[in-house]
Amino acid sequence: MTEKEIVTTDQIRKAVAAVKAQRPAYEGLLDFYEKLCLAQEASKEDTRLEPIKIHEDLLSVKEEEGFPLISTTDFVMDVVAAEALLRKLCELAVEANEVLAEAGPKIVDALDKESLDASTLFSNMLKEDDAYLGDVAGKLGIDKTILAFAVYNSIRPSISLCAEQLSTYLDKDAEWGKGYCPICGSPPALSILRGEGGKRSLVCSFCGHEWRIPRICCPFCDNNDQKTLHYFFSEEEKDYRVDVCDKCKKYIKTIDVREIERPLHPLVEQISTLHLDMLAQEQGLESGIPLWLQM
Repeated sequence: MTEKEIVTTDQIRKAVAAVKAQRPAYEGLLDFYEKLCLAQEASKEDTRLEPIKIHEDLLSVKEEEGFPLISTTDFVMDVVAAEALLRKLCELAVEANEVLAEAGPKIVDALDKESLDASTLFSNMLKEDDAYLGDVAGKLGIDKTILAFAVYNSIRPSISLCAEQLSTYLDKDAEWGKGYCPICGSPPALSILRGEGGKRSLVCSFCGHEWRIPRICCPFCDNNDQKTLHYFFSEEEKDYRVDVCDKCKKYIKTIDVREIERPLHPLVEQISTLHLDMLAQEQGLESGIPLWLQM
């Protein structure tokens, strides 16, 4: 669907170092996210998954009707690798901010005492079962959003590997043209401009897949009326802008890779631009993705 950078541990380190130099205020936060991203990449090496197979007839119907290949509940997981990563993230959380530091040991203690089943936890995360997560968070005495953040990031390597495998069913040269992910149907976290003329693509908030979309379009409500679509940016950050839709009152952050020399890592870019989220929300705009995917 689009050319996507290959992420390596070296690229992650370079991306973080470059953003820290550009935005020193994010140094402490990026220290944690660098360790998180590196831990996720290391977990990928240990993750073993059975491929998801889609019958040719079903694939044809999905393409014709504009349906995503699967739903989020259809992703497969390596529970053992994901639980090991969850424990690692809880360990890293102790070194992070106060809220994460408080939640990490409680999650690990519940896993150790077997009062929390990792497989059930991960399955309900795929279902985005808000009631279940709220119940678990209440019993642990932690914030539900923090729990969802930790669990999702623990299964992210499995999700990412599934998405890479499923992307082989898609025509990489075709423009999907829709605001939801062609693999899992989730909304985008970021918009990216590439190449001559600034061809636009979106990055899935859930599985990380990247796909092409028309330049003038709101990914959340399909509005393509130029009069109700606009953006704002800072003169100091010409590589970034915030695209706004007046109809649905949602926004998406856009990075122009033609303006950057650092390696692109979507999560690093998303986290190091939280000030743009604040500016958008001060204008009464809403993000199109859940809070735990914005963290």
